[in-house]
Amino acid sequence: MGKMNFNTNWKSSTKPKKQVKYRFNAPAHIKGKMLRAHLSSELVKKYDKRTARVRKDDKVKIMTGQFKNKTGKVEVVDTKNFKVIIQGIGIQKTEGTKIRYPIAISNVMITELTLSDKKREVILKRK
Repeated sequence: MGKMNFNTNWKSSTKPKKQVKYRFNAPAHIKGKMLRAHLSSELVKKYDKRTARVRKDDKVKIMTGQFKNKTGKVEVVDTKNFKVIIQGIGIQKTEGTKIRYPIAISNVMITELTLSDKKREVILKRK
């Protein structure tokens, strides 16, 4: 069976099934918009933007859940599941092994941006 065609009308539906379908089948340029997180108040003032796309090496603060108020560097951005893996955040399994714990992008706030990419600076500065 081939890949499902994407339709922007799915977003307007109130059915949870259609919302999941929209997120799952979205092309990369639309998924990128879903990978945005809130900026800290200092960054909002500096760039005059409320959100930015989360990238590897950004510093983030976890806002909700069991790791609330913990900060760390983003190691991996899982674009398929809309989650991030943060350095130093993980859980210990009963047999003693530590595993990384994915956090939903909606539950983090960016406190420090990585500006090693010149394109990102342009994106942040444009109105």
